[in-house]
Amino acid sequence: MGGQTHLTVPESLDGARFDLVLARLAGVSRAGARRMIEAGRAGRVTTGPDSRTRPGTRLAAGDGLWFVPPETPALRPYPFELDVHYEDRYLAVVGKPAGMVTHPGPGHGEGTLVSALLHRWPEVEGVGEYPRWGIVHRLDMDTSGAILIARRPVAHRRLTEAMAARDVRRRYFTLTHGGFGVASGTIDAPIDRRRARRFVGPGGKPAVTHYRCLAAWDRPLLSLLEVTLETGRTHQIRVHLGSIDRPVVGDRVYGRPAGAGVDPGRVWLHAHRLGLRHPVSGHELDVEVPLPLDLRSSLDVLGRPGTGEVPTE
Repeated sequence: MGGQTHLTVPESLDGARFDLVLARLAGVSRAGARRMIEAGRAGRVTTGPDSRTRPGTRLAAGDGLWFVPPETPALRPYPFELDVHYEDRYLAVVGKPAGMVTHPGPGHGEGTLVSALLHRWPEVEGVGEYPRWGIVHRLDMDTSGAILIARRPVAHRRLTEAMAARDVRRRYFTLTHGGFGVASGTIDAPIDRRRARRFVGPGGKPAVTHYRCLAAWDRPLLSLLEVTLETGRTHQIRVHLGSIDRPVVGDRVYGRPAGAGVDPGRVWLHAHRLGLRHPVSGHELDVEVPLPLDLRSSLDVLGRPGTGEVPTE
């Protein structure tokens, strides 16, 4: 098999599983490493290139490895006019529209936010992990709003560390079915997954969501919340609110649609604010992205709330 790359297991990974070693040394995800091993695209030099060492095989320091790097097709810039709310030479905050995929994946190779970033800022190529160049965190396809972009490797590294340390403040607006008897609350419940669907379950990963009720309507019984994420699990807001029987309006996976005019035809979820310390200068940034027209229109249909106030931006 041509195009092989050869590596040696370092002392720091002595005794580790093959899939973990491969992920660390080849710069791929753990799942990607397992797929490479199971497809016969990686093995131990000591057992010959035709051997299919199992993902769980324990390796020793000094063992030789080979692997065929996964194909990385070129990403083409997408001439899309980005909604830029903050920009400097190290980072940017853009408003992602609903319907746009953050980065390429199965079934979504073109027209992604990453391709739009390459058109606006060609220097993001190679910043971070392919094909997520420039991406520090993601938003689901049907979620709109603020997303943080790194334009330089140093910014990507420090912003990724800040996200892991929960030092980046992410706030969302969401419209939910049902009312809330208290003005604010916290949902602290682990999120597990079964195939593509997530659910609250004891075997899942820790997840914490804080919410504050901004406004409520009686007919239909709906509530507008500001939600702050302490963790960033996939579908976290939708799963957590669905688990307390307050599903997000328009959510066809974890909830149910609302009435005509109120339902925007997608998940009623918008990342409206990002707060962080600049990774290079150290100054505080607080960037807001106003509600898009489709979500603002659904609030107009509802009219004046029975309690609370609707944000003007």
